[in-house]
Order: sequence, then C-alpha cells, then structure tokens
Amino acid sequence: MSKLRAVIVGCGGKAKIHAQEFVRLGVEIVGLCDVTVEIVDNFIKNAIPDYEPQPTIYTDAAEMYANARPDVAAVITPHSMHYDQCVQAIEAGCHVLVEKPMVVDVDHARDLAARVEKAGKILVIGYCPPFTAEFAYLREQVGNGSMGKLELICGYLTQGWKPKDIKAQGWRMVPQLSGGGQAYDSGAHILSSLCWPVGSPVAEVHAFVDNQGLPVDVNSSINVRFENGVMGVVVIGGNCPVRGRHMTFAFDNGRIEIDGWTGNWINVLTRKGKLEDLDLGHRGISPAENFIDAVSGRDQPRTTPADGIIQSELMAAVYESARTGQSVRINHLA
Repeated sequence: MSKLRAVIVGCGGKAKIHAQEFVRLGVEIVGLCDVTVEIVDNFIKNAIPDYEPQPTIYTDAAEMYANARPDVAAVITPHSMHYDQCVQAIEAGCHVLVEKPMVVDVDHARDLAARVEKAGKILVIGYCPPFTAEFAYLREQVGNGSMGKLELICGYLTQGWKPKDIKAQGWRMVPQLSGGGQAYDSGAHILSSLCWPVGSPVAEVHAFVDNQGLPVDVNSSINVRFENGVMGVVVIGGNCPVRGRHMTFAFDNGRIEIDGWTGNWINVLTRKGKLEDLDLGHRGISPAENFIDAVSGRDQPRTTPADGIIQSELMAAVYESARTGQSVRINHLA
C-alpha cells in the first residue's frame, strides 16, 4: 500500500506535534502552507529539520492542493478560519484533521458535517480527552450503565491564560479570528470532556462570563442540562497562575474522577471504595494516529463533525446566555 500524502495548513506551535506524528506514522508530508515562506521555513527547521525530502512550501492553499495531490490535510489555524479551510480541503478530496474547535459558528458546523458526509470523507477534531484510554473507559461506563445512571458532572480548569500584554496572545485576543476567549481555547478541551462522554446533545445553558477588560472572555461559569437529563457545571479560569483541572462524574451507583484537560489520570469509586489496578481496556492514542488509522480503515474516528456541532451549539448558547442573563434553550433543528 502506498504512503498517504499529507499537507498541513497553518504552521504554528500545535502543527509541530501533528507533523512529527505524521512522520512517525510513515505518512508522507508533501506540502506546508502559511502566510509567508519565512514562517514555513522556520517551522521546517524547528519541527522536522531532518525530514527528507523536505515538503514544498506554499503560501496559497489552492495551489498546494492542485500541485501536491494530498490524501489528507491537517488544518491548524486561528479558529474562525477552520470552516473555509476545511471546506477547501474536502473539496480537494482530502480527509481532514482539524484543531479544536472545529468551527465557531453553528450553521458552519452543520454545513461542514453535511459536506463531510456527502464527500464520504473522515474529519477528526483534535481535542485531547477523547483520545485517551481514560476517557474511552469513562464513556464506555456511561454507555453500558456499569456505574448506574449518570446524573451530574462537575469540572474546572485553571490556567494563567490572560496576557499581561494583549499583543502576547496575538489572534486569540481578536474575536473575529478566535471566535471567543479562554472558553474556546484551552476551555474547549474541558468542554469536550463535559460533552463527549455523555453522548447526548445539550438542551439548555445558563452561563456567566467575565472578559476582565479584554475583547474576549477570560473566566466563565457554565451550567448545562443535556437532552438525556444529565446536568453539569464547568468553571473555566484564565487568570490563575496555577494550572489545574479536575472533573467528577456522579452516577447513582458510584463516581468517576478524571483529569478533564488531558485525561492523564482516573479514579473509579464504587460503594465498596476505589477500584485498584484498574484495567482500562483501551489504548491511548494521539489525534493524528487515530485520524490516520481511521483513514486507513484500521479504527473508527474518536471525534467526528457531530462533536463539532455539539460544541458549536454549546458555545453559541454560552455567549448568548452571558449577553442576556437568561438561560438559553438549544433548538437542534434550527
């Protein structure tokens, strides 16, 4: 079987991880694209300096798709650019790995999902938690009822995300590029941790947001009720110098505690106490590896456009609730 041919759109920090994973997985990187040749050249020197033959450098994605003839594309750019760039990649015949969030507009999320399905392609979203063995185990317990009925979720994430100098965060401080602040940035991971294991759309949201004088949100407190009745609350702090994260999933027959940001640890507690020597029964995997395995027919994608729709609906409701001071019900048929 011939090697998959990959291109990368956007050569920022996170692109390094995906590029190195492609190399490890034997994927041929045939093109890299960003706004200047210098950005791409520096990326090659920093991320894959010994890779041969070096990928062709592009500043025009359309030209790259026409010349490189890729099978897969990784889109790693400011959030609001994801929709157009994913559409472009799909129309060029590519499967797509896109960084979180998938898009920042509900209509775009639904349209992109329809385009992916019509094209018969795979789109994977690069959240952290769903690709861990710990969250795969958690989702399985929710689905099979081994801990009883899931009733409540509580989580938090803290990070020194707020910049002392607004220019230090670049495009993240520009709503037209970022779509939002900390809740759409690092917060996207813990909100994925909130939604992904439940397996149900969000029905209602009540949220409070504090921008702390910036153009985008820094702190947020988000209450949700899912369509299946599960209730949850997540607090996202962007102005705390001490990083932290924790989530608790309360069932009517036990409790699961887990790292809601990266899924690095898990505690399972039943009526008899904490389960020791826990066999997760799953394998942790990187988003890029799951993506390539799914494209190659060796695995199912752990995230799909359906997850992108859920988060887009959630975030639209968060910002609407914060603006109006009212709870927002989500109309999934709109």
